[in-house]
Amino acid sequence: MSHADRRLADVLAHQIEEEREQAIRALLMRPLLTEGNPEMPLVRRHGEYLREWFQRETGWVLHVERECARLYKRPASHEDATRGLRKFDREHYVLLCLTCAVLERADTQITLRALGERLLEAVLDTELAARNFSFTLETTRERRVLVNVCRFLLEFGVITRVAGDEEGYVTQAGDALYDIHRRVLASLPASTRGASLIAAGENAPGTLEERIRALTEEFVADSPEARRTAARHRIARRLLDDPVTYYDELVEEERAYLATQRGPMSARLAQGAGLTPELRAEGLALIDPEGELSDERMPAVGTEAHITLIIAERLAAAARIDAERIHSMHELETFLREAVDQYGKYWRKDAREHGAVRGLVEQAIDRLEALKLVWRVSGEGVKVRAALLRFAVGPPEVRVAPEVAR
Repeated sequence: MSHADRRLADVLAHQIEEEREQAIRALLMRPLLTEGNPEMPLVRRHGEYLREWFQRETGWVLHVERECARLYKRPASHEDATRGLRKFDREHYVLLCLTCAVLERADTQITLRALGERLLEAVLDTELAARNFSFTLETTRERRVLVNVCRFLLEFGVITRVAGDEEGYVTQAGDALYDIHRRVLASLPASTRGASLIAAGENAPGTLEERIRALTEEFVADSPEARRTAARHRIARRLLDDPVTYYDELVEEERAYLATQRGPMSARLAQGAGLTPELRAEGLALIDPEGELSDERMPAVGTEAHITLIIAERLAAAARIDAERIHSMHELETFLREAVDQYGKYWRKDAREHGAVRGLVEQAIDRLEALKLVWRVSGEGVKVRAALLRFAVGPPEVRVAPEVAR
């Protein structure tokens, strides 16, 4: 092979690596990709490699079809209460499930008004009434909740808008018409079994946590190699899905695996997804230099992001003195009130208003908790976690520039 041929082969190999990395990152960011997504051609082109990579490294299954690509991500743990759709509460989630059920039974097109009418029939279910759930669409707030659900489905390509707009429906001055994409709709659930299969029987799970765990329970053969593979998959899922993985949240089998494999494993995952491994005494993380793979960014732009950063700096500085100290919400609110004098001129006007501090502190702690930088201590406040110390700011060092010879 000539020098030119080798150079061309290297260029092509590098291009393939970049495309595969881009496709992996796209699926990690959005596990359900539809036809209009710019990364879909790459996912199709490298479908076989991607299926093997995700199955080998994480145990996640990837299906690539004509209309969509679905990575069936399943969490390593069900105990993280910070996960979920932004601004979605119990009412939103119930309506999302009911909306999907209505769309499954509908024709290929449906109007927003017709969708709402069928939802009103669905919410009359006695099971929902027994759980004190009601929904009438009589208020602007309730119509807005339905619109939020529809916009989520629009974003993920389950439905596409043909005509009209959602704001007109909210004000009762208009309507919207949607196409329904059934294959995409059918790909939404990421459970290992249908909900109806766990709802009956003597051993049916009782609590919400037990039902969620049953929905995603995976079979593991009773052999040392199978258990080792399952432990490796759980660790990989944490590394790719969580901001940081602490050793104290792992079970003994997972810690034993990392004792010898944390370097090779983190390097392999980092190379595949374009990440940078960071190995510490308390745990490890895969850092995204581009900042794209996180639902929460820090630092970031905006009033809430800046407030989160200065609270993080305050907590990190205190942790250098006493890492076990619990910080009360009152303490953090007092700190933020004092910070208004120094930083308030850079914030939104409503953030400087009387009574805004409590809500801003809550939002900041929510973000820090989602990033696994603090613990919420029930009824007491928050406690710093090890990774927050990266935000500690040391004393300033003043350097005097040498005189320039004239």
